[in-house]
Amino acid sequence: MKTLLFILFGSLTFATAQNNSDLKQEILPPKAKKIAEKLEFHGDVRIDDYYWMNNRENPDVIDYLKRENEYNDQMTAHTKEFQEKLFEEMKSRIKEDDKSVPYKLNNYWYLTRFEKGYDYPIYSRKKDSLDAPEEVMFNVNDMAEGHDYYSLGGLNVSEDNKLVAFGVDTVSRRKYTIQVKNLETGEILSDKIENTTGGSTWASDNKTLFYTKKDDQTLRSYRIYKHVLGTDASEDELVYEEEDETFNTYVYKSKSWDYIIIGSGSTLTTEYRVLKADDPNGEFKVIHDRERGMEYSISHFGDHFYILTNKDDATNFKLMKTPVDATSSKNWTDVIPHREDFLLEDIDIFKEYLVVSERNNGLNKIRIIRWDGDKEYYIPFDNETYTAYTSINPSFDTEILRYTYNSLTTPTSVIDFNMKTGEKTVLKEQEVLGGKFDKDNYTSERIWATAADGTKVPVSLVYRKGMEKNGKNPVLQYAYGSYGSTIDPYFSSVRLSLLDRGFIYAIAHIRGGEYLGRSWYEEGKLFKKMNTFTDFIDVSKYLIEEKYTSEEHLYAMGGSAGGLLMGAVVNMAPELYNGVIAAVPFVDVVTTMLDDSIPLTTGEYDEWGNPNNLEYYEYMKSYSPYDNVTEQDYPNMLVTTGLHDSQVQYWEPAKWVAKLRDLKTDNNKLLFHTNMEAGHGGASGRFEALKEVAEEYAFLLDLEGITE
Repeated sequence: MKTLLFILFGSLTFATAQNNSDLKQEILPPKAKKIAEKLEFHGDVRIDDYYWMNNRENPDVIDYLKRENEYNDQMTAHTKEFQEKLFEEMKSRIKEDDKSVPYKLNNYWYLTRFEKGYDYPIYSRKKDSLDAPEEVMFNVNDMAEGHDYYSLGGLNVSEDNKLVAFGVDTVSRRKYTIQVKNLETGEILSDKIENTTGGSTWASDNKTLFYTKKDDQTLRSYRIYKHVLGTDASEDELVYEEEDETFNTYVYKSKSWDYIIIGSGSTLTTEYRVLKADDPNGEFKVIHDRERGMEYSISHFGDHFYILTNKDDATNFKLMKTPVDATSSKNWTDVIPHREDFLLEDIDIFKEYLVVSERNNGLNKIRIIRWDGDKEYYIPFDNETYTAYTSINPSFDTEILRYTYNSLTTPTSVIDFNMKTGEKTVLKEQEVLGGKFDKDNYTSERIWATAADGTKVPVSLVYRKGMEKNGKNPVLQYAYGSYGSTIDPYFSSVRLSLLDRGFIYAIAHIRGGEYLGRSWYEEGKLFKKMNTFTDFIDVSKYLIEEKYTSEEHLYAMGGSAGGLLMGAVVNMAPELYNGVIAAVPFVDVVTTMLDDSIPLTTGEYDEWGNPNNLEYYEYMKSYSPYDNVTEQDYPNMLVTTGLHDSQVQYWEPAKWVAKLRDLKTDNNKLLFHTNMEAGHGGASGRFEALKEVAEEYAFLLDLEGITE
């Protein structure tokens, strides 16, 4: 006769079935308590049983997260050795004692290097020559001691080369404290400015520092202050406040160093104001007053500002210019007109050359134009799935353009290109250590899936040569699909751990990104957001139909807004996937977008819509993953978050997982891991982050029955 015993072990519950000598243990997942919260808006009532999780100070919340972590550890105990092997394998491909390609700025060469056995970078410089003695500005390994999380950012050297401002975040909420270091004496000055973005900008007097403060609750970047060295931060002068809650503001210096620039931006609208850098106590002057739906950015060169803008319905943007003393849009004239088939993404200005970064048919293009009109051409690239972009180019008076190139099969190269002669010098190619990598062992291709509405959706693939289209290949399909952010086909040495075990890696360039131009973004936002999800699903169906894989071997992955994508597709088409990874997922769309106290909410209205408007409320609710969890089978799932995440609050995935556990009708795995020390970007250490990747890869490989 069998008896059923329930034993409390720590904070995990085990069900034990005993039959004489036959003893079996089944690990039961945590069960979150339900406290019904009635959420009523527009006359519509939603019952949220897990609303109580929206309080990280509540001991019950922390207890639940810890129980989920313990359950995850128990359920993956059999893969721990494999995870460690994957971690060491990925780490072994990375050159530990690595360094960046130096760049020269204001008579100093700057470089970043890593030392073997250490997780954090060392920032240093050399005066005039690379043969000069190294001056270590920051050894972040020393600074990070005693911290579970440590982020150094916003390094900004004064024009006289004597001081450097920097920002530090030790919590991962992206709230930085700015300090200043004397590079001649090594002394950290007493100046300390809390709750900033970390970035700052020196005026030409080498004592005035402009910086951006964050709202303490929403974390919106909303105020620009001016700090004078040696004074208390409480005395800092407010020089600009962004009162529109849908906008963020920021401050930087023009490449010419002639202007301090304050920018304000929302999803659809931008505005800039400028101040001569040698007049820090002067008044900022607006370039052009904001107009809803009009975006522009500015670069200074000589007597003009060069303006990248969508003015006059230039959907894919155009380049204009205006005199520095007459900046109203009525004075703007075309430099590069709008083109329907080219997205104008960025420009780099040099004394004799204008460099234009464009995108055509999804591919990066770098266009070189002489100011005198004598010559114009594109840098040639010969791959169908590559990524190329201009790099650090701080000098005006040079013929050398630095850019970066890689592809799905080709490691990253940093290249100096002589714009006059066309000569190309590869300064550094990413080393893949271990002696096993040969790019000729891999193939990449771009295919086009047909969406339900007839739209062709591009997909970039990479896999080991010899792949057969027999429906048995494991495929990891990745996408993001929001904010016009494009996931270009890039090289990853970490990804080799999947490819070498038979996986195909697929990047779905779905609507909501800008892979095929600005209209590609417009077709995947607001009331057209559903296209993002259906594009991903239709790509999955195409990969199955073409026998790249099958439902038993197809996996999906996305993070942040890409985690929203994962939440939507598992509600809409769970049968297509054997496993899904949702990293820091934005899944409780309606509740979050109705709460303007949460970081990012007000600035997101032009991306998702404002649910205070009934139509947007209803449309959001139709796809919000949390609101659409239902009684059905779901794939195997791994969900991750960070307790201190400032972008997607931890409670969104926590609530989602609890609701999935309550309603799903299958016995598939549902694992939830909260990094209790980290935020949106995960662990801060160079190699610590690889442990998180190893966990994700082990989850996928375990589902495929691959154990080594």
